[in-house]
Amino acid sequence: MPDAAKILLRVLSRKIVNENQVIAVENLNIKGMVKNHNLAKAISDVGWGMFCTMLKYKAESEGKQYIEIDRWFPSSKTCHACLNQVEHLTLDVRAWTCKHCGTHHDRDVNAALNIRNEALRILALGTSASACGGDVSRSGKTSVLLDAPPR
Repeated sequence: MPDAAKILLRVLSRKIVNENQVIAVENLNIKGMVKNHNLAKAISDVGWGMFCTMLKYKAESEGKQYIEIDRWFPSSKTCHACLNQVEHLTLDVRAWTCKHCGTHHDRDVNAALNIRNEALRILALGTSASACGGDVSRSGKTSVLLDAPPR
């Protein structure tokens, strides 16, 4: 990664930590994503893993909360308005409309809102324990959102 890009990551991570008390990111499978030839260059160029490392150590040194949301959390497929979850959503679908409440979603904005909400839920519970983390098998629910009734 070029030095200019590293400097940009340092500046951006400092800005985010300075302006926020809680930083929530999705724990993405970077190694797996880089194996996809269509995504590899873009992901490597962005330096996502390095950026998250910078965010984490800066947040911890400032006494702020850094929360990683499990990669299996259905952030893109869950309507942030009513919590209805679509079954299939391929990567080429960049926008979708919830069949339950009719809310139109930009895929990335919707995912960001769900990641924020999940981080706040984790903070409210006082634990980052998840049924999908560690050595717990992934046979079923990945979040309490799946148990929540739609609004």
